[in-house]
Amino acid sequence: MKPKLSLVTLGVRDLDRSIRFYRDGLGWPLAAGSVAGAIAFFEVGERCMLALFGRAALAADAGLADDGAAAAFAGFTLAHNEASPAAVDAVIAQAVAAGARLVKPAAATHWGGYSGYFADPDGALWEVAHNPFMDLT
Repeated sequence: MKPKLSLVTLGVRDLDRSIRFYRDGLGWPLAAGSVAGAIAFFEVGERCMLALFGRAALAADAGLADDGAAAAFAGFTLAHNEASPAAVDAVIAQAVAAGARLVKPAAATHWGGYSGYFADPDGALWEVAHNPFMDLT
């Protein structure tokens, strides 16, 4: 298998609310293939998409039960990298203004970078970081 990530799908409780958060709040344009009331796609990199899909429908698609509970920590984070600490602060402020919950304010890290965390309306955990040693912007 060639190492490649092409699509990350988030199971969401309220599709319209989540679309408003990512599209209107964060300013991400909807991508082709989005179907009103069913699924939303956002381009997040070259040949990589973020999808929003109903949580119960996503669980059913995978043949799993959805207990409806949001885990305190799901065991993974999504990350967005910026070119400077000031840009990290701006992105986190934009997310919080759009309805995200501030999980950890941005600060200098033990590894020499700068990062903070927010959770989207469904609790998906996003790290916003500046890594001066690796250009991921």
